Amino acid sequence: MRNIYDMTKEELEEYFIKEEGKKFRATQIYEYLYKKRIDDVEKMTNISKESRKKIKENFSFDKIKLLVKQEDKLVKKYLFELEDKESIESVVMFHDYGTSICVSSQVGCNMGCRFCESGRLKKRRNLKAYEMVEQILLIEKDIQKRISHVVIMGIGEPFDNYDNVMRFIKIINTGKGIDIGSRHITVSTCGIIPGIEKFMNEPYQVNLAISLHAPTNEIRNQIMPINKAYPLEKLIPTVKKYFSKTNRRITFEYILLRNINDHEEDAYNLVKLIKGINCYVNLIPYNETENIIYKRSKSVQITKFYDILKKNGINVTIRKEFGSKVDAACGQLRAGNK
Repeated sequence: MRNIYDMTKEELEEYFIKEEGKKFRATQIYEYLYKKRIDDVEKMTNISKESRKKIKENFSFDKIKLLVKQEDKLVKKYLFELEDKESIESVVMFHDYGTSICVSSQVGCNMGCRFCESGRLKKRRNLKAYEMVEQILLIEKDIQKRISHVVIMGIGEPFDNYDNVMRFIKIINTGKGIDIGSRHITVSTCGIIPGIEKFMNEPYQVNLAISLHAPTNEIRNQIMPINKAYPLEKLIPTVKKYFSKTNRRITFEYILLRNINDHEEDAYNLVKLIKGINCYVNLIPYNETENIIYKRSKSVQITKFYDILKKNGINVTIRKEFGSKVDAACGQLRAGNK
């Protein structure tokens, strides 16, 4: 039985055309699910009893379960249990420009970035689109507020679960659905080149973030094993091709690790690497965890790194820190205590 939250509006239209010859029924269902937030088919009162019976016979309305919620200033972290008893985490952040959610796309992660808690649990499986959609629905229900921005930057590598992530984007972007604008959605990848090449041909105006974290292959190989498959001399030309094709600015995420990638030489090498690309660099002070040896760069070093980029014409900011007290900051998400 297919979960109703896994269905795009177009798929529901095809179903109802085939079953009833009524394309508009899909719009009714979508509005009940995402505008009125009604998940009981018997409460969909302007749909005939016969149609409601068929819907119950063919679709599941099951949701993932909220197990634990932790709160910090401007941040809430949620632990969800999936139908097969696996678990994932999501984070909601309250900004002055709106409310954003960091969505997980996999149970565990196979990318193995040395500084990231998520990668300590190897990938168990991909999430289905409905399991990503429901992270938004359940958190909105809890906070009683509309989520305006989505970043697919939680547990997992989105381009290692490409088809489900694209389905998720289509569902939340639909006007009759959750209706989150393309430019308010960001997909973050550690540099899966085939995924970037597919993504540049998608019809959505969705943002792309590259987890770069090093300006040379030597350093990147040390902290990001994926670089051995997709080294910088292949990744950067693909990023340039992406911009040429889409005309959309790229974000480079750069976590600063003490005495690893935070030297002044590293800053100058980063300038050389990305100079001329229409990009934005997001410098991220590292969030230390008890399980990983890397340390946060000293504040003076972070400032020096920032200044070098700024003086060389790179659009750069230092990310405002969210959620470190509840292990909800960048690189700290994992499946519960696993």
